[in-house]
Amino acid sequence: MTEDNPLKIVLIGGGSVGKSCLTAQFLQGKFIEDYDPTIEENYRKVVNIDGEDTHLEIIDTAGQEEYRSVRDKYIKLGEGFIIVFSIISRTSFLEARNLHEAIRRVNNFQAVPVITVANKADLADERLVSQEEGETLTKKYSSSYYETSAKTGMNVNACFEEIIKQTKLFRKEKSVKPQEPSIYDEKSKGCCLIL
Repeated sequence: MTEDNPLKIVLIGGGSVGKSCLTAQFLQGKFIEDYDPTIEENYRKVVNIDGEDTHLEIIDTAGQEEYRSVRDKYIKLGEGFIIVFSIISRTSFLEARNLHEAIRRVNNFQAVPVITVANKADLADERLVSQEEGETLTKKYSSSYYETSAKTGMNVNACFEEIIKQTKLFRKEKSVKPQEPSIYDEKSKGCCLIL
């Protein structure tokens, strides 16, 4: 994970779930009070995880409906994903399920590092999505689950550290995996029909 080839972590989720606030809390240790809808923001940072410096590119995506058409572009760019929903929004929870499916589809149903984050845990008295529902969703997709609060910082570093570790391992395993032989021979451009 060099400066020229940073780990690409994508935050994806519905609008107003706190993706930008989670990113700011992780990168700067502060909570952003004023909400300004994101179109797309990219952040680069070097973080030390387990005694090793890791270059990151964090892609904070738009959650608004009008930007959903570019969602697959972000998924293709990403190596690791944080799917974010708000515990006070059932709509965002349902969107999280759709995002798990979209990530699987775009990646040809190959496993990629994904964690699911239920944000706004500081608003527990307004909760519309139970912890059990979140855990059930993540079990279905073999994803880790965190309840976070971008406002208080609860579990923010932990979820980012986990996705970074998973993504580093994924990249390492991917680079040592032998290439499968192609059924096509570059020298012959002919067609073969097998009956």
